[in-house]
Amino acid sequence: MSDGQRNDLHYLFLLGLAVLGAALLYLLSPILAPFLFAAILAYICDPMVDRLQRRRVPRTGATLLVLLLLVVLLSALALILLPLIVKETTLLIERMPGVIERINGELLPWLREQTGTQIQLEAATVKAWLSEGLKGSEDLPQRILSSVTLGGMAIAGFLVNLVLVPVVLFYLLRDWDLLLERIDQLIPRRWHQRIAALAREVDAVLAEFLRGQLSVMLLMSVYYCFALWLAGLEFALPIGVVTGILVFVPYLGVAIGLVLATVTALMQFGSLAGALPVWIAIGIGQLLEGFVVTPWLVGDRIGLHPVVVIFALLAFGQLFGFFGVLLALPASAMLLVWLRHVRTDYLASQIYHS
Repeated sequence: MSDGQRNDLHYLFLLGLAVLGAALLYLLSPILAPFLFAAILAYICDPMVDRLQRRRVPRTGATLLVLLLLVVLLSALALILLPLIVKETTLLIERMPGVIERINGELLPWLREQTGTQIQLEAATVKAWLSEGLKGSEDLPQRILSSVTLGGMAIAGFLVNLVLVPVVLFYLLRDWDLLLERIDQLIPRRWHQRIAALAREVDAVLAEFLRGQLSVMLLMSVYYCFALWLAGLEFALPIGVVTGILVFVPYLGVAIGLVLATVTALMQFGSLAGALPVWIAIGIGQLLEGFVVTPWLVGDRIGLHPVVVIFALLAFGQLFGFFGVLLALPASAMLLVWLRHVRTDYLASQIYHS
């Protein structure tokens, strides 16, 4: 068998392994979400545990300290945001009928003049529908729990994930180096050098992207909250946090934040002039994120076109749900590194045989 045929068989074998792995991920996707989430958190938090360990803190103690820090941060975020979001959503719904009346009195007459289309929103009907919805929302938990099957399964699934993620995260963080060593021992020695090089490159890409992107999300959340507050927006905190968190989705994230802020500003101020400071704040934030913050903290190491990023997010989200969105960009970066090496080897083999 010639060297070229061996290389072809090698690539086919790797492709078969990739297809088999993708099929297993798809089949096991209903139960993989907490494990994937825990693995991503473990990868991000492992450097913190290593630093504590270098300061003579035992590995188990360092892991517990990092887990405690995560619990405190997530609990504080939930305690701050959830009551605020519930309260402000209720206020938005209560103000909606007034907005409907304003649309009927100002916007729709202009549309009729421009297009000749007869459109009319019934404010009374909207008020009645919203009032009924608000009344129904008061006993929503009781109505959900009245169904033993749906309520019981939903609560059981939530509790299992709530307990499973920190448990899996603890063991992954505590035994991270040991797990990597055992995986290294499973690699056939003739492939070890190549796979180790791939792993190092993937780690460099993921480290710069994941840890850098978290810093970008934190900084931009702080900026949007402060800037929207300066613009006079009542709901600056939840909209700023949502817009900052969604910056990891190129263009789509800021578009969602812009729509939320614009709708809220129009409902609050009642005119485009009132929404102008909000647009300026988000525009400046987009410029800062695109030209300063992201290049500084993340760089261009991931090498994915924005269209590919959006497709990967939608595709992985469709397959694995919310945690698929978290997995999309790291998995795409790993695939990109692998394809680069395959292309380099293929071109080298073509030059060798020519």
